[in-house]
Amino acid sequence: MTEVAERRKRGQEKTSGLGETVRTVVYAVLIALVVRTFAIEPFNIPSGSMIPTLLVGDYLFVSKFSYGYSKHSFPFSLGLFSGRIFFHPPKRGDVAVFKYPGDQGQGLNRTDYIKRIVGLPGDRIQVTNGVLHINGVAVKRERIGDYTKGGGSFQKGTLYRETMPDGGPTYTVLQYSDNGLADNTPEFLVPANSYFVMGDNRDDSLDSRTRLMLRDISGAARERDQLGWYVPAENLVGRAEFIFFSHDPSEADWSEPWKWPEAIRFSRFFMAIH
Repeated sequence: MTEVAERRKRGQEKTSGLGETVRTVVYAVLIALVVRTFAIEPFNIPSGSMIPTLLVGDYLFVSKFSYGYSKHSFPFSLGLFSGRIFFHPPKRGDVAVFKYPGDQGQGLNRTDYIKRIVGLPGDRIQVTNGVLHINGVAVKRERIGDYTKGGGSFQKGTLYRETMPDGGPTYTVLQYSDNGLADNTPEFLVPANSYFVMGDNRDDSLDSRTRLMLRDISGAARERDQLGWYVPAENLVGRAEFIFFSHDPSEADWSEPWKWPEAIRFSRFFMAIH
């Protein structure tokens, strides 16, 4: 074989190898997009509104198939249809990720929230002296212990075991007071195809008991006068299933790898979310 032929062969092999690498990367990206859209998607918890169920620094998987699919199942909410397909309605007590309805109508739909669904379409929801009422009946609440919030200024709260009616799930909520603005609300009637949500950290959660914050395309926000808001069924992204990783950001930043071993919460790995 001549030198020219050998060079040509080596060039063809390099081109073939590069093409194979590109195809592998493209296939991997497509598979990841399909899994993220139709099966599971990772989320992280940036705030304390779901303490004690979810902590800041928890990373969890959300099942996208639990409630069927809407345009928000796709990256950047780019689905080419409205409503939901293969819809499976949420149950009371589900911990769900959804698109914040204050962005709806603005062409944004960019803010993911995670809360507990406590009200279904047609339910009457009210909080009185810190106790959740569904359709005029108080949800069972049992005191199980104390909670202390650190970080420089200590604040004591109370942990309660709350049990949804009709054989629904049992979970833990945190209450600092029974007399706050969100602890005594008017009665809300949940509209059709919508859901009422609350954070498990009952006194530190922007949820359906509060006023909706409407955001425009520039990011400017204004508070709606009417108290209370609901999550349209179309805005549901998925149901939180389990925590796959957790670290305490107050103990170590990602730029401080030498502190990571102390900050990682190994006991929360693969913890199911109830």
